[in-house]
Amino acid sequence: MYREFFQLREKPFELVPNPTYLYLSRGHRKALSYLEYGIQERAGFTLLTGEVGSGKTTLLRMIIRKLGARQRLAMVFNTRVSAAELLALISEDFGITEAERDKVTLLRGLHDFLVAENSAGNQPIVIIDEAQNLEADALEEIRLLSNLELEQRKLLQIVLVGQPELKEIVSRPQLRQLRQRISISCHLGPLERDETEQYVFHRLETAGNREAVSFAPGALDELHEATGGSPRMLNVFGDFLLLAAFVDERREISFDMVREAMEELDVLRPEPGAAADAGQLPPVVASPEILARFESLERELGELKQERSLADGLTEHDRILGYLVEQQQQHANQLNDSLRKMNYLINRLYRLAEGEGNNGS
Repeated sequence: MYREFFQLREKPFELVPNPTYLYLSRGHRKALSYLEYGIQERAGFTLLTGEVGSGKTTLLRMIIRKLGARQRLAMVFNTRVSAAELLALISEDFGITEAERDKVTLLRGLHDFLVAENSAGNQPIVIIDEAQNLEADALEEIRLLSNLELEQRKLLQIVLVGQPELKEIVSRPQLRQLRQRISISCHLGPLERDETEQYVFHRLETAGNREAVSFAPGALDELHEATGGSPRMLNVFGDFLLLAAFVDERREISFDMVREAMEELDVLRPEPGAAADAGQLPPVVASPEILARFESLERELGELKQERSLADGLTEHDRILGYLVEQQQQHANQLNDSLRKMNYLINRLYRLAEGEGNNGS
């Protein structure tokens, strides 16, 4: 909507983790260096933590871009799984197909694959995102995988990525053996005030026009305070502010515009203690379409139970329901974001029209 007005090739504040837009703050540059070192030196376990929206996934995408032809990657995003299911996901991502899906067969196939890859001069790497959702037995299974090694080097490089509570999880007494195997650990904190300013103009420049907008005195200070230096929140606010400036046909972001955006986006500000529950999905109200899909899946599961054990059927049931709820939540978030933007735009146009009417009278 506003790209032509600001002479931008694309929207600069999208929420997708695009490594092209990665701004290397001091913390991000340090984390990137640690990750690269851990992979190059085959350090075994590497741990990366950060708050929601701190840029962990974007950093991972940058690392993946830099992987060479000799590096084989398995990427795990779905971490609400059992230990056996986690092994299956890793095996599938490596391209390992086993007729039998029991744990012993999976481990044997994975071990043979890792030995063969290392003999061929390749480096297998497993990256597990949202690792704070893994159960203790799944994390212990990951530790056991790290025991697979040759005399000179590890057979597998493992990168665990998650929210700050992941550090607390691996500090538990029952996971002390896992903690002792973590060679490199880094944490992504929020951006500092000067980095917030650099972040905003870096994304504008990457999108095609660093001078698309300017900021009135105090506006950037208020923006940093409102977002807490979170890259994701800066993207949310940045998009709203460009929309507001477009509607007003102005190229300067004022202090009042930032305060207005804070009021419109107040629903996005975390409540006290929200970080501890960040890994839990909020309750959602399922639409009729989703309920119909649930009923259809229930029927399909009823047929599956005739061929599979009750335990397997229930596991599959939980996974499907979890996936559908997650998809529904993402859809609801997108709709809410769009509605907020449309409401903001309509209100602003109404105020402008009302102002012109008063001037005319």
